Amino acid sequence: MPSTGNVFTYAYKHVDGLPVHIDVYPPHQAISFEVSAPMPAVIYFHGGALTVGNRRSWFPTWLHRRVTELGMVFISADYRLIPPATGHEILCDIKDLFHFIESELNQGILEDCIATAYASRPFQINTHALAVSGSSAGGLCAYLAAIHASPRPKAVLSMYGMGGDMTTPQYLEPKSEPFFRGREILDPGDFSEYLYPASTQSQPTPDSPLAYHPPTYRIPGYPANPRMLLGRLYLQMGTFLDYYTGSHNPSLSAILRAHANEQLQGDYSASAMENPGSGDLLKTSQQAIPAAHRHLLPQFMITPALPPMFLIHGSSDTAVVVKESHNLRSLLEKAGVRAELVVVEGKEHSFDYEPNAEDEFGGPGGLFDRASRYQIVT
Repeated sequence: MPSTGNVFTYAYKHVDGLPVHIDVYPPHQAISFEVSAPMPAVIYFHGGALTVGNRRSWFPTWLHRRVTELGMVFISADYRLIPPATGHEILCDIKDLFHFIESELNQGILEDCIATAYASRPFQINTHALAVSGSSAGGLCAYLAAIHASPRPKAVLSMYGMGGDMTTPQYLEPKSEPFFRGREILDPGDFSEYLYPASTQSQPTPDSPLAYHPPTYRIPGYPANPRMLLGRLYLQMGTFLDYYTGSHNPSLSAILRAHANEQLQGDYSASAMENPGSGDLLKTSQQAIPAAHRHLLPQFMITPALPPMFLIHGSSDTAVVVKESHNLRSLLEKAGVRAELVVVEGKEHSFDYEPNAEDEFGGPGGLFDRASRYQIVT
């Protein structure tokens, strides 16, 4: 979270009486602007495997600071979490968010500016100059916004985003050995309320803050919010797509595993990791996914109408493998969409949150500056 400056909070929708919020951060105080000149905005979606977090979790301070110093508005959004939500509900939230920004947000900002220190310098958002960004699962949300939202974003920034290829072993293969940062294999029995069918009975959850055990716990600093482990659990079980699409019976993950094994004659893992989501396998994988769910997988929704995209990914990412971003860039380029991928050698998931990240990537003209300026919309 930024330590200074005003933050305006709005509920952009309600689900079963529960508000779903955004935070709106004005441009930096040093920026000179007039209310008659609406400003571009960057909409950010948080990470957390779609299962945990909120608009203030893993807050990208480096991106917020640069965006607002460039004279843009920074918006950080909540969305419903899996479970009990699925990608269908998350997509609904994304589309409702953009509708709210287009039709209602400026009036709320104007009223709040009058009531705060911004009374003498109110700002408004240019709803035809929106960019979208996200980290990890938030990158998937950013892709969905670029594909489905109206008004369509003009640029996309994805930090190690999910969704470049969701038909790989990382999503589909059950795992019995550590695969994410060398961390332990989880016991599904410890998460019974989050497993199907019990998972479908919980209340909608658009806000699940991060929580950690104290130093006196047997594993100091271990996640105290079980939702923080759900993404890893679903990947470990090879059932992430079941929870993402809501297709448990029959299991979409099992269908795709069987399909891939048949197509690749038992050499699925090696072949898919070498060349994920390509050629005939991409086409036949698409056919194996029910049409009702296909629009949730960005790899199957690439068209020339999509906005330019800047993808950043660590080469050693064990949560979202870098092959996803390689695959998405290839699909975008084939469709004639401008796409740039920066692979940061040796870096793991969430490398931009490391203590020395600003020193490593934050210099003038460095990666953080390039990523922020990519979202300037004129």
